[in-house]
Amino acid sequence: MNQKKNISNPIDKDNVTDNPNSLTYGHHRGSFPVIPTKEGVIKNKALSAMEHQTDIQLNQIKDQMALLAEQAKKLKERIDVSHMIYNAEMRFEPLISHTYHLYEAEDGIFKLLMVGPNEWGKKGSPHAFISTVKLLADHTWEIVK
Repeated sequence: MNQKKNISNPIDKDNVTDNPNSLTYGHHRGSFPVIPTKEGVIKNKALSAMEHQTDIQLNQIKDQMALLAEQAKKLKERIDVSHMIYNAEMRFEPLISHTYHLYEAEDGIFKLLMVGPNEWGKKGSPHAFISTVKLLADHTWEIVK
């Protein structure tokens, strides 16, 4: 009668501990009740606030990028016009902060003139008007029209 019977525990071994006093939560009826927090709700609120703030910052960066792209486009236009002007025929020395007019003759030669497109009289300009420009202090040209 000294035979021991193999008793199998019906509880999953992964959910059983040999030292119940080391558990971080109460494990018997008289233990202090541990009420689960609304961790998911707390995390969701924090995540939502974080996403809102980062969306604001990303939109600010996108706006700054758009502004920089616009500034780069205008600078490129100034460079292109400056190249056209410095390759153009000029019969005077342009002065800083004065306005001039860029034309293209029928033979493809650019001409920088002091006469505006509306100042040619009844016949109009013999050249194709390109732009009204102003010489800046850094010797680039601002496109006025």
